This record gives sequence, structure tokens and C-alpha cells, in this order.
Amino acid sequence: MSGLWYEDVRHHYAIVAVTEIRHVPRRRCRAPCSSNDRSRCCAVALPHHLVPASCTRRTIMNSVPIGSVSAHLHERHDAVLDKLITFLRLPSVSTDPAYAQGMADTRAFLVDWLKGIGLADVRLLDGGGQPAVYGAWLGAPGAPTVIVYGHYDVQPPDPLKLWKTPPFEPTIRDGRLYARGASDVKGATTIAIETVAGFLAVQGRCPVNIKLFIEGEEETGSPSLREIVQRHGDLLQADGMISADGGRASSALPTINLGTRGLSELELVVRTARKEVHSGDYGGAVRNALHELAAIIASIHGDDGALVLPGFVDTAQPLSERDRCDLAAFPFDEAGFVADIGGISAGEQGYTMRERLTLRPAIDVNGMWGGYTGAGSKTVIPNEARAKISIRLAPGQDTDQAERLFKDHVLRVARPGVKVHFRSLAPGSRAFSLAADHPLAQAGKTVLRTITGREPLHVRLGATVPITTVFKEMLGLDTLMFGLNLPDEDVHAPNEFFHVSSIALGLQAWSLLLQELARFAPADFR
Repeated sequence: MSGLWYEDVRHHYAIVAVTEIRHVPRRRCRAPCSSNDRSRCCAVALPHHLVPASCTRRTIMNSVPIGSVSAHLHERHDAVLDKLITFLRLPSVSTDPAYAQGMADTRAFLVDWLKGIGLADVRLLDGGGQPAVYGAWLGAPGAPTVIVYGHYDVQPPDPLKLWKTPPFEPTIRDGRLYARGASDVKGATTIAIETVAGFLAVQGRCPVNIKLFIEGEEETGSPSLREIVQRHGDLLQADGMISADGGRASSALPTINLGTRGLSELELVVRTARKEVHSGDYGGAVRNALHELAAIIASIHGDDGALVLPGFVDTAQPLSERDRCDLAAFPFDEAGFVADIGGISAGEQGYTMRERLTLRPAIDVNGMWGGYTGAGSKTVIPNEARAKISIRLAPGQDTDQAERLFKDHVLRVARPGVKVHFRSLAPGSRAFSLAADHPLAQAGKTVLRTITGREPLHVRLGATVPITTVFKEMLGLDTLMFGLNLPDEDVHAPNEFFHVSSIALGLQAWSLLLQELARFAPADFR
């Protein structure tokens, strides 16, 4: 949980500090209190200079007006955690048809949830793929209308044998909630929904108009998102969007996300013969599809790990001085970053690692296979080999042009007679950027400044949130990524988890954010 300290100034209450509770020695409270009070004394790990000698957790919470949204959310912490655990038990893997029932069950769960908190017009928005779940509260005339975004689909849990506990049986260990989708992004999605629920439960209204949009295909590149917008564009009209996806860059420093890289995903297929053959009969005489694919893949990067596709990096927008200053302000241990995973450093020279991770392009093989991969041996020469490729795009790069440059390079380096085919795995998404002075960014920075007492640092994500680009292109909406997940949470990997302490912090931050956005007029967003 997080400690909350409120300052009473003529019934105006503002959070002036929120820090994570740790196991710290109790300090005796000097004020008279009952034994029940005393059992809760000094359980709040606030900075030393902010904790009055007479404070207790109860007196802190008693300084909040009865019925306030903050107090309500604080008291509901465990109920919110229980809701998240129920959400995590639902196996909502969008990419694998074997999980179709899990996806349907999750949609039904979300529909009941949104109706239960008092949203209107709750429905499924279908675009020919996995439907999104929608619900709205539009009772704040004259206030901005904000789309609150999350996604209910998760990555496949494979390889299952590497999980310490089953991926869809949520388990709490050492303050961490382990489950597939806990960090990406059911944790923050739950916080966003429950914050809206808190306003409706306590005040009967929200500070701004709300349209909840919970996507079901984010983990597969949002293939039907554009069709959803095409069919339901009138319903999705708004002034801006807050995303529960796109997490924190640090647990120690306040950061505001101002952009993401883009993404294109392809499957590369190489064929060298009509059929696979015996390696004793044909070894040394014919091309091996795996060898040819490996040669193609190896030609993408130089020895230092930098991309060497002709013209590819030239299409990226040059880094500005502001870009470099913002990135340099964020403390980043390059050696430690690599050492944490036991990795080997590589990449484009002339840029810091943080610059390469967020503002420069990257091409990676996500999977590569062919021939025999079962138990024991099978001495064959494969005639076909495949690789799944992700292309992370820097600002300024166009998805179609990037894919064309990649394909041209592959076709150019493939040896004579080798047949190459490409298959698009999802619609591409360009990089997204939010202006630092946009009302969404201003509101987010005000909230973080209020909570932490520190000026938030501008950061970007190396990952991709496709809806940011789609909604910008099709609806003219900018997005503030205000997620709660942290870099250490093993997103997409076995033993993914979410810090339980992020729930209290998130409920406070999201409630403050909605109130802060109400200070702006709809026209300010344009």
C-alpha cells in the first residue's frame, strides 16, 4: 500500500507525499491513542521531514473528508485487489484460437463489471476480430470527454515449464502478484476502471465525461482496431485519451511518457526445394533452407549489432537537442541494464543505449524454426524455414516504407534459386509522440509533481501501443500513457508480475488525474 498525507487548507485537500510502505521500525506516537489506534501507528513510510511526531495512519485518513473519493478508494484497496485476481484467472490469450472461450468469458466479465459500476451504453464493439468492450458516463456537460483505454488480452503463457506457479492461478509472493497479464495490462486496467467506479459510488458523477474502451487485440498488433473505429467512430468522439498501457520507467523517479516507437510484424518464409530430404543422401549437394534463412538474418546487422540495411536508419527522424537532454536527464545504468538479464551489449554507435531503446529503430527475430525440433534426432535437410520478425520504428519512419526496405534487402541478399515469401502478421503502427505542453501531459505532470514533490522527467517507451497512432490518425486524439507497470515485472515472459503496492498509488494518481483534467476546457485539447 501507499502512505497518504493530506494537508487541510480551508477544506482543500491535496496529497503532498506518497511513498511505498516498507518494513521500517515503528516510531512511537506521542499523541494519546487507543490500543487499536496504536497498533496502526507510524505504519506510513513518509519521508522523515514530512511525518509529524503525532501522526498515525488513522489520523492521516481521518483528515480526508468523509465520503471523499480518495478515502473510498483507499478503503477499497483489498476489494480492488480481489477484482484484479478474478480478472487474472480468465485466460484471455488473443493470438491462440485455443483460448477462444477464455476471451469470451473475459468479455462477459467486463460487461458485467462496467454495468455494475454504473456505466451506460455498455456493449461490444466488433471490427471482425476480437471485440472491444465499451461503456460510458457522459454526465458532465461542458467538461472534456476522455477515453480511458486498457486491454483485456494477454500474451501466451508459454513456455509453461518456466513458471513457478500456474500463469492463470494468481499468486502473491513478497508483495508481487504473479500471473500472465498482471503487469501487461490487467493491473493498470483494473485501477482505471475502479477509479471511475469510485467517483460514481461516492459523488454520483465523474469530473470529466468518460468513455471506457477495453481492447481485445493489443497483444496481436490491433488487427481489427481500424475497422472498429471505422464502424463506431461517432461513438468514440472525445477530446483526448488516457491509456492504462504504457508503464512507469522508474520506481524511484516520477516520469511522464511522451511517446512510443512504432511496430511492423512480418513472417519470413524461405524455401530451397519441393520437399525435405535425407542428409546422408543429399548433404553437401543441395541448399539447406535453415542455412539460407540464417544467412539472411545475419545480414541484417553488423558485427556491433547495428542495422546495416541500406537506407533503413536514414528514414528515422534525427534526434533533437531536446530529445537528447530529456533522455540524458533520466538516470540509466547501461551496464546494469544488460547485466540484469545476463545479456551481451550491442547496437548502433553514436547513440546512448537509452536513445537506441526509445528513439532509434530496431529489427529482431522473435522466433525461427524449420526441420526437425522434436525429441531425439532426425537426419534431414529442411526445404523450408521460417522466422517471425518485429521491426521497431523510430519517429519519422513510415510502416510501409520500412517493410519495403526490409523486403528489398532480404530479396537482394537471398542466394539465386532461394524462394522467399513474406506474410504480414498485423497492421503496422507508426511511432507516437505527445507534446510536452499538451493538456494531457500538463495534467499528468501536475499529478506526479503533487504526489512526489519532484518535477517529472520526460521519457519515451521503446515498446508500442498501437491505439495511440490509430486514434490519432482516425479520430485526431492524443494519448497520455499513464500505466503503473514497472520495468522489472517480466512483461511477456514467464513469471510476469505486478507490484501490489502499485494499486494504492495508481488509485490515487488516477483519481487526481481525472480531477486535474476537469480544469481544462474541451477546446484546450485541440
